[in-house]
Amino acid sequence: RAGPSTPVRAPVPAKPERAKAAPTKERGRLTIATATSSSDEERSRSVASYRRRVQRLSGKGHQEPKEKLAREVTVPETITVQELANRMSERAVDVVRLLMKQGVMKKITDLIDADTAQLIAEDLGHTVRRVAESDVEEGLFDAPDAPESLRSRPAVVTIMGHVDHGKTSLLDAIRQTNVVKGEAGGITQHIGAYQVTSPLGGKITFIDTPGHAAFTAMRARGAKSTDIVVLVVAADDGVKPQTAEAINHARAAGVPIIVAINKIDKPEAKPDKVRSELLQYEIQVESLGGETLEIEVSAKTGANLDKLLEIIQLQSEILELKANPDRPAEGTVIEAKLDRGRGPVATALVQRGTLRQGDIVVAGSEWGRVRALITDQGDTTPEAGPSMPVEILGFNGAPEAGDRIAVVENEARAREIADYRTRQKREQAAARAVVRVSGLEQMMSQIKVAGKKEFPLVIKGDVQGSVEAIVQALEKVGNDEVGVRVLLSGAGGVTESDVILASASNAVVLGFNVRALKEARDAAERTGTEIRYYNIIYDLVDDIKSAMSGMLSPERREDFLGNAEIREIFAVSKVGKIAGCLVTEGVVQKGASVRLIRDNVVIHEGKLSTLKRFKDDVPEIRAGTECGMSFENYQDMRAGDVIECYRVTEVKRSL
Repeated sequence: RAGPSTPVRAPVPAKPERAKAAPTKERGRLTIATATSSSDEERSRSVASYRRRVQRLSGKGHQEPKEKLAREVTVPETITVQELANRMSERAVDVVRLLMKQGVMKKITDLIDADTAQLIAEDLGHTVRRVAESDVEEGLFDAPDAPESLRSRPAVVTIMGHVDHGKTSLLDAIRQTNVVKGEAGGITQHIGAYQVTSPLGGKITFIDTPGHAAFTAMRARGAKSTDIVVLVVAADDGVKPQTAEAINHARAAGVPIIVAINKIDKPEAKPDKVRSELLQYEIQVESLGGETLEIEVSAKTGANLDKLLEIIQLQSEILELKANPDRPAEGTVIEAKLDRGRGPVATALVQRGTLRQGDIVVAGSEWGRVRALITDQGDTTPEAGPSMPVEILGFNGAPEAGDRIAVVENEARAREIADYRTRQKREQAAARAVVRVSGLEQMMSQIKVAGKKEFPLVIKGDVQGSVEAIVQALEKVGNDEVGVRVLLSGAGGVTESDVILASASNAVVLGFNVRALKEARDAAERTGTEIRYYNIIYDLVDDIKSAMSGMLSPERREDFLGNAEIREIFAVSKVGKIAGCLVTEGVVQKGASVRLIRDNVVIHEGKLSTLKRFKDDVPEIRAGTECGMSFENYQDMRAGDVIECYRVTEVKRSL
C-alpha cells in the first residue's frame, strides 16, 4: 500500500498482442553437421553459407572486379610520384613498384620527369597529355584584334637626350608645370609619364627619360614603349654621348625621330653646328635635304612649342596609330615604387584595351586587384584607355620597371602566373650564382675572384628604375681587386630588416630619395650600422668609389738611391763583418733597403744596419766617398760585390 508521500503511478496500458503468425516449420542452426543430416534444402543453404564465410575470411568479396578506367593524364615537366598516382586514380605503391622494375628507386614524395611519368602512365593503360609550366602564360599577351575593332589612339612620345639639355624643362613648358624644380641636382632620375592636348585638339602622351649615363636601361625602356622619339639637343652644347646613345635606342626600337634643338635663346647657340654633328650619326634633317623632322625651340621663352606639338600630331596621323579599347587591358610598367601610405604603386602605360578599377592584373611576378587609377594630374579615374599613363594601386608587391602588365580573368590564374614567374626568377638567380669552371683560364680567374675584396651594400630607393640604375652604375666601379656586392636592393624606405641584414654582413645602407623608419634608425644605433642618404646619383657613385679606393692595397714604388762597390771585408769582434765600400753612384742612406749583387745576380735583399765614415756613424754617404757598411742578419759578403741602395714608398691607389 502506498504511503502519503509515495507517488501513485498510473497503470501502464497493456501492449496489444501481435497477430500470431502462421505456424512454420522450426529451422535449426545451419552447420555442417545439421546439413549432412537434414533435408536437401537445408543442406544446400548450409554449404552456401559456409562458402560465403570462407570468402569473407579470405578477404575476397563476392562482388565482381571493377572494370579499369583509362584516363587522360596531364603530365607537366616534373611531377611527384604521389601526384601522378592521384591523377591516374592508382595506388602510389603500384607506381613505385613499376618504377623499381625499371631500375628507378623513388619515394612517393620524389620528383620524376615527364618522360618517366609518361612511361608509367602508358604501362597502366592511360593516355598522356604533356604540358609545360610556361603554358600558364599562353594567350596572356599579343592576341590579335579584328581590324574593325581598332580605334585611333594618342601617340606616345618619349623625350630623350643628354643630361642638362633641357628635356624636362621642355616638357614643363609644354605642360605649363614646373617639375624640374622638384628634382635633385636639376636632373631627372626616373621616368615621368604625362598626357597633354595639342593645338590641333588631339591628345599626346609624353614619357620623360633621364639623361645621366647611369640610366641607360631606363632610356631603353622608354624607347621600347613609344611611337615617336623627340631627341632634345642643346644648341649651345651639341651632340653628346647620351645623345648618341638615345639615337641608338630609337633605332633599335624602330621608331621615327623628331629633333628638337633647344636653348636657341642663348647667345652662344649654334643650331647649324647641331645639324652638322647629327650627320655623323646618319641623321639628316629636313633643312639639309633629309627626312628627319627638326625644329628650333626654347623651353625658357616657349618659342615654337606649339609648332613642336603640331609636328608630333601630324607625324602620329601619318603613322595611323590604332588600338582596340574594348578588350582586357595590356600595357607596360614604366616605373614602380613602394609608398608607405599607399603601398606598392606602379606607373603603367596602357597600350591596348581599357584598364578599369576592380580588374585583376599581373605584372612580372606580382599581381593584384586594381584599387584605384590615378592620372598624371593626381585625379582618380574609373578607367584608362589606350596610350593613357596611370598610377595603379593594389599590387601585392612592387613590380619591376619594364614588366608587361595584363588583365586576367580571375585570381586563381593571376596567382598561377605569378608563382610560375617567381620560380623562374629564383631558378635564374640560382643559376647565375653557380660558377661553372672549365679550363685552366677560367680556373685561374675563379681563384682571382675568390681573393677579391667586397664592399657589401644594401640599397633602397624611391622607385624601382632608380635602384636598378644605381646597382648597374656601382657594378661598373670595381676592378679585379675590389668590387661591390649588393646584398639587397628594392624600392621603399629603409626598414628594420634591412638594417639587421646590413649589420650581419658589415654592410652600409644607402637610401636614395628615401628615409629610414624609426625602428630602422633605432636598430642602426643599436648595431652601429651606417645609413647614408643621397638624392643625386653621381654623388652616391662618387662616395662609394672613394670608399672602395680605400680598400685597395697601396702601390709599392721603388726609388733608386745609389750603388756602392765592396773593396774589402773587415771582421770586427762583437759586431761581425763590415764591408769597406766605395760609393760609385748616387747616395747611400742608413736604414734604406739594399740588394747585394754578385756576378749580376741578386743574392740578398735587406736593410743597412750600419753606415760609418771612419769611426763615426753618418746618415748618408755620397758618390766618390769610402765608407763601412753592415747588413741586418747577413754576413756572407765578398770583395767585388755591388750594393744597390733604394727606398720603397707606398702610393695610395684610386679607382
